[in-house]
Amino acid sequence: QVRLVESGGGLVQAGGSLRLSCAASGRTFSTYAMGWFRQAPGKEREFVTAISWSGGTYYADSVKGRFTISRDNAKYTVYLQMNSLKPEDTAVYYCAADRVVRAVTSGLCDYWGQGTQVTVSS
Repeated sequence: QVRLVESGGGLVQAGGSLRLSCAASGRTFSTYAMGWFRQAPGKEREFVTAISWSGGTYYADSVKGRFTISRDNAKYTVYLQMNSLKPEDTAVYYCAADRVVRAVTSGLCDYWGQGTQVTVSS
């Protein structure tokens, strides 16, 4: 079973930046598609971005041009660089993983992290 642990969340002013990290257990990390989701209070979980095992990336329209997903297979870690943050980006951000990238983009993932809070003040 894969264990995912997010870190890097915090409080930032609008227009600022944060970088989230998701550390994964397992020796087959490079074969998994990885993704990020977020959930604001009172709202449904929302897809943010995903990256396939081969490096292909997918982004929600709301974050295109501002967020960048990347992975370092040697460190078993996926990153989410968030720039030009807006108050509407405030949410708990969750890391997710699955062997099938479509499962990640659709939210039907085998593995989930515990989440990290991102708060953007206006």
